[in-house]
Amino acid sequence: MPLQKFLFKPGVNRENTRYTTEGGWYEGDKIRFRQGNPEKIGGWTPFAGSTFQGVCRSLSNWITLTGENLVGVGTHLYFYILKGSDYYDITPIRKTVTLTNPFTATAGSSVIAILEVNHGCTDEDTVIYSGAGITGLGGNITAAVLTGTFQITFIDDDNYTITVSATANATDVVGSPGGGTVVTQYETNTGPAYQVPLVGWGAGPWGAGTWGNGQTTSTALHLWNQQNFGEDLIYGPRGQGIYYWSANVGYEPIQITISIAAPGQITLPAGFSFPDGTTISFTSTGALPTGLIVGQVYFVVNSTGGTFNVSLTIAGSAITTSGSQSGIQRISQRGIDLADAGDDDTPLFQNYILVSDASRFVLVFGTNDYGESYLDPMLIVWSDSDDPYTWTPQITNQAGSLRLSHGSKIVTAIQSRQEIVVFTDSSLYSLQYVGPPFVWTAQLVADNVSIIGPNAAVIASGAVYWMGVDKFYKYDGRVQTLNCDLRRYIFSDFNTLQTQQIYAGTNEGFNEIWWFYCSADSLENDRYVIYNYVENVWSYGTLGRTAWLDSGLLPLPIAATYNYELVQHEDGVNAYDLGNLTALPAYISSSEFDIGDGHNFGYVWRVVPDLTFEGSSTPDNTIPTPAVTMTLYPMQNSGSGTGTAANGTVTKGSTYNITEEYTGIIYTRARGRQMIFKIASDQIGTTWQLGAPRLDIKADGRR
Repeated sequence: MPLQKFLFKPGVNRENTRYTTEGGWYEGDKIRFRQGNPEKIGGWTPFAGSTFQGVCRSLSNWITLTGENLVGVGTHLYFYILKGSDYYDITPIRKTVTLTNPFTATAGSSVIAILEVNHGCTDEDTVIYSGAGITGLGGNITAAVLTGTFQITFIDDDNYTITVSATANATDVVGSPGGGTVVTQYETNTGPAYQVPLVGWGAGPWGAGTWGNGQTTSTALHLWNQQNFGEDLIYGPRGQGIYYWSANVGYEPIQITISIAAPGQITLPAGFSFPDGTTISFTSTGALPTGLIVGQVYFVVNSTGGTFNVSLTIAGSAITTSGSQSGIQRISQRGIDLADAGDDDTPLFQNYILVSDASRFVLVFGTNDYGESYLDPMLIVWSDSDDPYTWTPQITNQAGSLRLSHGSKIVTAIQSRQEIVVFTDSSLYSLQYVGPPFVWTAQLVADNVSIIGPNAAVIASGAVYWMGVDKFYKYDGRVQTLNCDLRRYIFSDFNTLQTQQIYAGTNEGFNEIWWFYCSADSLENDRYVIYNYVENVWSYGTLGRTAWLDSGLLPLPIAATYNYELVQHEDGVNAYDLGNLTALPAYISSSEFDIGDGHNFGYVWRVVPDLTFEGSSTPDNTIPTPAVTMTLYPMQNSGSGTGTAANGTVTKGSTYNITEEYTGIIYTRARGRQMIFKIASDQIGTTWQLGAPRLDIKADGRR
């Protein structure tokens, strides 16, 4: 029998049995499709030279007016600005208080207990102690040991502990409680790195589960929302406040000498100036001019050269300072709470934030109504045009609100062409700018649709794609259910208690959308599914990523790993984690194929490969010759299991001056009614694309 060419259908299909999907691909890992042919995905390299703390759940990218390329990185512990290879902590300050003698030591322990009634902290929150009044406890626990940043261990509503760098002795115990006058700053509350299952009565929705037992549910993750407002940033943890960060102060505290000039102006050294509207705070251990408070966030007003006043609001009256203090001050900037800086109707909470392209409105989805202090999950509130500090509706501005009716909560929103697509847990809305007096109006686009998590939707090529609770959707003016060849495979092995971890991202260079999710037995994102929206094909694999960002301002997509680092994807052909270079194994195997309808045995005695190693690393003393293994698995019948496999290695050659340089023929012996074809690689420096291999098959009887 002559050689038979095998061109398998593009995409991986697991919706039917392996025999039913004859002529296609059935399983694989680290594979994508290009013009119908499978190839190994690209590798990754470190994007920044350092790591961050916490599990990253949010990434965004923008460029300032001075051309600095910034990445916002939100983890379950902190919020960072990444500039170059350095992470700068700009986690907002939730509360600043002054405590008197709050520290209690235990001999032989480095754990210090703190008493503060109604401190409002959660486990793993961060606290910062500073101030000229800090004193030690008399022994090893000195003022220097107690000054700085610490992570909290929650005890109860009035007590928590920290761990310091020294071990207390008996003298410290005698001096407890002590510490003097301590300026105490609490960063925004953290949350769990993973959704924590809650089981029992009251855990699920009202009436769910059996009587007295309830239903299993889970706590919410600590997710950050972030949107750039010009060169500045509006951000905040989901369910908490809204914060504004100005790019013109810088990314880390600066330590400079200030002096006071009449009438109360602050004078900076030569070369320093802060524009009006800049938010700053003083975190010095020295004395401040009378009228100013350590840790309080102020707005710069009346700025002229190197002198300025400060105010508690962006357009408020200057604070009158007195005295002639002059000394070193540590000036830093973290996000200012808009509820403190804006008007009385500034939202106290947000479940999602978006800055519109139409006239730069700040829209808040899921927030409190005017004059209320509870969160309405179906309410949308927006600021005045181009003004994040004005929220009270007036005849002279365009601030306003509206409430959606279909669903129980707004999950997320995406800005699309001439509209903002808003997802509730059961419906899809189109939010459009119409100008005064209504400003924004919402139209119901689809009902009885779902979205599985706040980061499960993405826009690509003008259309919105998202993962629902049991299927995938597309919106391009109308809502469509995507025909997914992996639907049953994905949703039958899926951790439904970790849906908030799901993260969607684009890979525009390959016309792909990636979703990362947790398999049934995993608490971490350990799998991905890829949809190529141009070729309409699906593939899947295993990979742990917590967030993904494909920005036109960066050369390649970046992603966050469970090693607390950012990596750059499609860079090289290997895996590169925490400085360790390893191979990126990849494989794909076909559905079963046979001769005719499988009534005869087939005998394969040779295989003529067709593939390219283009893009593989050049062989040298450390990287072996690029190679793949092709394997045939013969079967007696569809349910019999595979017999003795026949395989051969295809290596890149050096005798042909053409792109497709590889072993010419593989001689093998495989006999069965059905067969499965597999190609795999697992060595450093190898990448490949499969073409149309040919098999020499001949009929070999019925037994």
